Amino acid sequence: MAAFAILCLLLAALLWPERGLLPRWLQILRLSERVRLEDALKHVFACRQAGQACSVDSLAGHLAVSSGEAAALMSRLAGMGLMRMESDGPVLTQEGARSAVRIVRIHRLWERYLADRTGVPARKWHDQAERMEHALSMEQADALDARLGRPVWDPHGDPIPDAAGGMPPAPGIGLAAATPGRAVEIVHLEDEPPEVYDALLNDGLDLGGRLEIVERSDRGIRVRSGGREWTLDPIAARNVNVRELPPDAADDRPWTTLRDVRPGETARVVEISHACQGPQRRRLLDLGVVRGAEIVPELVSAAGDPVAYSIQGALIALRRQQAAWIRVESDGAGTAPEVA
Repeated sequence: MAAFAILCLLLAALLWPERGLLPRWLQILRLSERVRLEDALKHVFACRQAGQACSVDSLAGHLAVSSGEAAALMSRLAGMGLMRMESDGPVLTQEGARSAVRIVRIHRLWERYLADRTGVPARKWHDQAERMEHALSMEQADALDARLGRPVWDPHGDPIPDAAGGMPPAPGIGLAAATPGRAVEIVHLEDEPPEVYDALLNDGLDLGGRLEIVERSDRGIRVRSGGREWTLDPIAARNVNVRELPPDAADDRPWTTLRDVRPGETARVVEISHACQGPQRRRLLDLGVVRGAEIVPELVSAAGDPVAYSIQGALIALRRQQAAWIRVESDGAGTAPEVA
């Protein structure tokens, strides 16, 4: 009798509707399959939007699955009426395009939310939005849109589709197409691949930032900004969209970033970068990082990051990424660094 009771309990734990181990395992499998199908749908859509070739192999590489699995996903999408194969590769049907735009809308709204309302670092926005795009319903996305004030752009400069599925055109021109000698304003920073995006952030690039195009060569695009001149390689330059400014709009202000100020130099705050939003921006303002405030690097950690700065009479530790958000004018009279 005891053995029978134990067997009944085990079967109940395994098969109980919704709460049993087997129903939960099947639900996870269904969810994983739905996520892969939606990711495949979004990949085909993104390729078509960018005018790039899309194939079984490109999907396999994007999703990190085998070519066989990628082909099976495309077959499923075609069977669901969301995609069809043509001579130049897969093409989304009208219903498939609507589904893809819904996913893109949720992704970009969530990135906007992370940038404006949380302290999540910029390099983590994409990964978190990748998860949430499969979890939010359209009703939840519409509510989030209203809460954010119906933004038009995500924090990378990508247009956010509206509730009806309208997709505004991508802004600006590629950095490589900009005229040498002209000043430009950054209107879009592509966040994939993340390694390139991180490098752009570390270079101090952000939406609304200005660059002067010095020259264009096979090695890349040489640019000048904030008293610094460097070369963006062709791969990184492809991830930057800009708009050309009038010929007299070159930004010749003698500012740099706090990250580049040497210990002992006195720097005066010019502005906080547009890339710094939400709680991160409020924290800097609360610490006294306001226009005209004087900041002096005092102590450098053994690893070089963070650095302790004297701000409004207090000693505050800031990471290099945080210091790169703060544009300053410097007296250039630094001393040898003191290591903590």
